[in-house]
Amino acid sequence: MTKMPDIEDLTHEQKDALIIDLVRRLNELEAKLEKDSHNSSKPPSSDGLKRKPKSLRGASGARPGAQPGHPGKTLKRVAQADHVEIHRVAAVCDACGHAIGRDRVSVLPEERQVIDLPAICFEVTAHRIETAQCRCGKIHHATFPRDVSQAVQYGCQIKAAAVYLTQYQQLPIDRARQALSDLFGLSVSAGTVQNCIDEAARNLRPAVEQINQALQGAPVVHFDETSMRVGRSTHWLHTASTEALSWYGSHTRRGQEALDSFGILPSFAGVAVHDGWVPYANYDCEHALCNAHHLRELIFVWESTQQRWAERMIRLLRDAKIEVDRSIADGKTALSAARKNHYRRRSRALIAEGRTLNPQQAREPTREDLRGRIKQSAAYNLLGRLERYAAQVWRFVADHRVPFDNNQAERDIRMPKLKQKVSGCFRTALGLQAFCTIRSYLATLRKQRRPLVDALALSFAGHVPSPLTAE
Repeated sequence: MTKMPDIEDLTHEQKDALIIDLVRRLNELEAKLEKDSHNSSKPPSSDGLKRKPKSLRGASGARPGAQPGHPGKTLKRVAQADHVEIHRVAAVCDACGHAIGRDRVSVLPEERQVIDLPAICFEVTAHRIETAQCRCGKIHHATFPRDVSQAVQYGCQIKAAAVYLTQYQQLPIDRARQALSDLFGLSVSAGTVQNCIDEAARNLRPAVEQINQALQGAPVVHFDETSMRVGRSTHWLHTASTEALSWYGSHTRRGQEALDSFGILPSFAGVAVHDGWVPYANYDCEHALCNAHHLRELIFVWESTQQRWAERMIRLLRDAKIEVDRSIADGKTALSAARKNHYRRRSRALIAEGRTLNPQQAREPTREDLRGRIKQSAAYNLLGRLERYAAQVWRFVADHRVPFDNNQAERDIRMPKLKQKVSGCFRTALGLQAFCTIRSYLATLRKQRRPLVDALALSFAGHVPSPLTAE
């Protein structure tokens, strides 16, 4: 807390400077109160009930719902039903009272189908082995299958269901146990569910290493990170992803030490898309900044200051995105040189206009401690980033492989945050690591539209489907 000076000892000029500084601080505090998920990086869960955040997307002009040409997902009939029920006509005519002979009955071609689940229950397979004695007297015994090692044990499908419910559908272990009981009549202990999770993580570790290696050679990769609670301490969950691959890793640190340990960025030579967090810039690859972040910050500047340059920059970025989307639809890989120069030139002009309205703040005249940086306004810091990293801001117009934003990584990291909200903190670092391994594999298969539970069951049987075969 800043100590208030004795006003009686100040000159008129110092009092004026103090008033200006206090007004500036008051404006900053009021602006902070107005921050929510539509104008900052705060999550939607922090908005409360005060108002519904505005979407960053502008009006498209299209009517709500599916657009013309959309294939739709109407429930379709199957070619061959599993069961057929014939509903009989009355045996006696209600007009004349005579019996209707079966030779006068036919079945209409009209058919109505009901799709439903059969009664669900678990089944038990008892394994027995043969024994035989040869003429020579030697006794031979058959052997049990290698994966049948206990007197009583759960099979691959039950293990897969337990892992799927906890690691992909985010259920706490106790609620997963309830689901297994309600759906299948199984009484599974919490320790059994945890053993299934640990076994799945061991089985899938080589497959997740394949994902890691594939990302190192990908042309464009999205990166993001978020905090996770492990017991009473804070760990960091990192993600690297493409449209077909997802990778998660955990570490006690957030910065370069963690990024180096994962092994992706140190050897990465493509385009890294991220939110501009400083440690990413230490890696020798091309970079692209998330413009969704810039839009939110520009909206905050516009709403808190009403400076027109911010509104015009918002419009410029949105116009560029619309033009790039049309260019991609036409099969192009970049905008023309003239259009690229237009956006860069217009951006520089708006930044210059913003600079005149948001000069660098001088050190407070009443501040006794002269160490440290001088705190600048949000607008000043944003203008500096847009100017210094202009090539990274506008890379999407010059290379259409690079998206406008980092939404891919933000979508991928949203589900682990949901896991923490639903289940609370992870109890151990090993539990978080197991979650990262399993989630990497399942999220990758989901992107490729491959069956998750079947893949998990195969992994428990010793046959892990490759996460790269459908890339």
